[in-house]
Amino acid sequence: MLFATFAAVSLLTALLLCLFSGGFAGLAWLWILPVSFLGCFLLLVVLAFLFLLYLCKKVDQDVPQDGDDPLYRRVMDLYLESIIPCVRVHIKSSGLEKIPQSGRFLLVCNHNNDSDPIILLRVFRKQQLAFVSKKENKSMFVIGPMMHKTQCQLIDRENDREALKTILRCIQILKEDKASVAVFPEGGILSKDGKLHPFRPGVFKIAQKAKVPIVVCTLRNTLNVMHNVTHFKRSDVELRLVTVIPAEELAGVTTVDIAERVHKIMADDLGPERVAD
Repeated sequence: MLFATFAAVSLLTALLLCLFSGGFAGLAWLWILPVSFLGCFLLLVVLAFLFLLYLCKKVDQDVPQDGDDPLYRRVMDLYLESIIPCVRVHIKSSGLEKIPQSGRFLLVCNHNNDSDPIILLRVFRKQQLAFVSKKENKSMFVIGPMMHKTQCQLIDRENDREALKTILRCIQILKEDKASVAVFPEGGILSKDGKLHPFRPGVFKIAQKAKVPIVVCTLRNTLNVMHNVTHFKRSDVELRLVTVIPAEELAGVTTVDIAERVHKIMADDLGPERVAD
């Protein structure tokens, strides 16, 4: 959408330059039109990038974010909508009709690549996802500030007390209807073999205490997305919403039991060849 708008503006500008410069009276338009179009398009791309840098520079990540920032959420959605097709990532999704139509939820998914959150944000753009992410991502260029303004919660998995604080903040976000929370229950470990690994059960306490359903998803073919981008190759990514576990079924059971149930659901959907021993 963003780049399509840039292209339309650039074409109109190029046509106007040809018209007012008298280029259409001869053959000058053959070079004026493409040069003007390209120059205008590149200028708009640079301005869009500078605007993003300006927004990120304004963010103080040491100040707690109270609620989702609609401007940053909209900018993120708009930029992702434009960038994903440009890097030749094609997303095929299924099962989205199962998304809860009211109320918040905890989304869980397998984790193979740094691009996984981007895929989920694009597919679930209307559901306003706030990710639980490793604390190191706070310092990432552009990503850190955008995460902060869209209520993503950083977790220190080496510090149980701090990790508990993050879980409690996620529960509060859900209870206050500020966003739906997304986690990778494998514990932020990127799968180098593309297989599903054991879960850390603590994250399921988020859904249990907030009394929200768990949306179980699986991702396929994201393992080589970054490699394909740098080699100008197409990536065909598949996202499946496998099932939704109602909040009522989470009461009175341990988080270990919930983790085992969700792991089996994902494993059955992915198939034995995509599950670690």
